[in-house]
Amino acid sequence: MTTTRSQRKNSGGNFLQRLPSEVLHMILDKMSVPEISVLSMVSKEITSSVVKYIDTNAWKNKMINQSFHHSSPSRQRSIIEHYRDLGLLFKRCTLLQPTKERLKFTVHRFLQVPCFTLEWCLAPDCFGFSSYGAFLQTLVAGWDELECQRVFTFVCDITNLLHKMESVVTVTPGVRWYQEVQVRHFCRQVLLDPWPNQIECQFWLQQLLRPWALVRQAHLLFILYGPLQPEGTISWQGPVQRGLPHNALWELARAILTLFSTQEVKGWNTDSGLAILEELFVLPQPWHLESIARLLVLCGSKFCYTFLARKILSGQLLETLRLIVYIILVCEMDGYQMNWALKLVQQLCRLFSTPPEKFSFVQHLENAFSEVAREFFQFSVTGNNREEIFHTVCFLLDSSARFHTRVLYKLMKQDAN
Repeated sequence: MTTTRSQRKNSGGNFLQRLPSEVLHMILDKMSVPEISVLSMVSKEITSSVVKYIDTNAWKNKMINQSFHHSSPSRQRSIIEHYRDLGLLFKRCTLLQPTKERLKFTVHRFLQVPCFTLEWCLAPDCFGFSSYGAFLQTLVAGWDELECQRVFTFVCDITNLLHKMESVVTVTPGVRWYQEVQVRHFCRQVLLDPWPNQIECQFWLQQLLRPWALVRQAHLLFILYGPLQPEGTISWQGPVQRGLPHNALWELARAILTLFSTQEVKGWNTDSGLAILEELFVLPQPWHLESIARLLVLCGSKFCYTFLARKILSGQLLETLRLIVYIILVCEMDGYQMNWALKLVQQLCRLFSTPPEKFSFVQHLENAFSEVAREFFQFSVTGNNREEIFHTVCFLLDSSARFHTRVLYKLMKQDAN
């Protein structure tokens, strides 16, 4: 009897199906996770067999690693990469299922891992959340926005995440410090940090913030990206006091830029970003002007200008001028080009239409320089940390000299032309 090419193809494709399940499982046991992942795409029948195989307790006990403590860096990278491979395997073998069924099949497989839950693991060196994040990111990569919203809702439901966030954003900052750290680590390592693309990270950050009122969005944003104390708790008092390290607010600035510097989404634009900043600057108490200036500098010229221009146009000129002095001081202390501050002041000066108004703006700025210098001098005489204050006075004088040097140079250059 002669067999056709299609008959031979079908016969070969069904070969694994004709094997006893025990034999098939023995073959799959010899294969790596990436190899099983590729095999699962051969046909619906093979996919079904792979799903049954990875649903066995023997496979779960073998492949779902639960050791996330006291590992070397290379071992950590290996385990995280293993969870990426698992994400791809589950992505491929559930490809034809509805989103809800895919999530039930995949995520529920990992609920029994203590290091993947918010409450269980107390080890400071645990990288369970990072592994879970690598798995979830690989699983949902390429899914459309509606599917990802369902993923977010599903994760919130099984972890009770919204309730846990509510418990920390509705009380005084720092009161529930342990829950704050839990929420930060879970959200950052599972939902936010695994995404290398800014637009994708923006989507997940917006999902986390959207359920809350403006003041609580600011509260949660600081929990997620604010500076930390050496022992790992949220440093709520850091921005309120002077002397915050120059890079302590970088992650917070990056989060603000992620939210508002890419494509605008309904309900998320520059106006809402400025409103969140205003709320942020009084948590838990009004921030020191140096901390506000440092965050604005880190947010870049466009965002910084918009914030300052909005304050000037709303009648807060004198307060804004003091903040500009601190921005110039931060540029000197943190090593930024003074040209950046000069261009910012020039842009703000254009808000005024007549020469007398422009002159008044410059005059008030010079008065603000003098006022801030007098305050620092008084602190250096009467307060504690005299040496630190003296160094800040030196920075202020140097920043003033550099700023005015750039101004005079620009004027002379204009005269020469």
